[in-house]
Amino acid sequence: MGSLEGTVALVTGASSGIGEAAALALAERGAAVALAARRTHRLEGLAKRIEDGGGRALVIVADVTDRAQADDVVARTVAGLGRLDTLVNNAGVMLLGPVVGAPVDEWERMVSINVMGLLYCARAALPHLLQAAESGPRNVADMVNISSVAGRVARGGSAVYNATKHAVGAFSEALRQEITGRFVRVSLVEPGATETELATHNRPEVLDTIKARFEGVERLRAEDIADTIAYIVTRPRYVAVNEMLIRPTQQQG
Repeated sequence: MGSLEGTVALVTGASSGIGEAAALALAERGAAVALAARRTHRLEGLAKRIEDGGGRALVIVADVTDRAQADDVVARTVAGLGRLDTLVNNAGVMLLGPVVGAPVDEWERMVSINVMGLLYCARAALPHLLQAAESGPRNVADMVNISSVAGRVARGGSAVYNATKHAVGAFSEALRQEITGRFVRVSLVEPGATETELATHNRPEVLDTIKARFEGVERLRAEDIADTIAYIVTRPRYVAVNEMLIRPTQQQG
């Protein structure tokens, strides 16, 4: 893989799972990494791991569902690390269950984080990504938006989660068309079942359904998705990986 020396990456939702693994993978390839999430202790522990490995990390405690905080995350990244070459829009939640009788606050939470938080960060980052693409060391910049297989395949029991991830896919493709000629690449990563904390925020009866669905399936690890992100952003300037769907081998849908 190519080197990310001299570049800066911002990873949202960096306190666990795919975000944590992505931050480590990008740091290993030479990027300075801004770590954004709400859990201070988790972020500080991750920053120490990166710094102990010889990298640079900046901890930013924030809630990206608040537009002002999302703007501030990007501003603090550029102020603290000097530029912004890569945005990994990873912050998100997955709250499943039937539509009938669903707690509406779960819907609102998913739309706020999965859609609006991603949009706020994308908007704030774009001027800096465009600027990075016009200068060294790589003359290209990347926005990687983390979606899900749920952004491709609608299933009963996950209607609103499906809706948020389909929105991420539509936004990513439209934005790609707008800015790809300026060497800012927009990539969509769609993981299937992955062993992270994502599912643990569901209600007990929903957790039972998820467990039954994937009984006997060896799930992906966060590091598998991080490896995919690292592959995407280290491609040569003329190569854009627009979309990547990754499922466990045993996952059928």
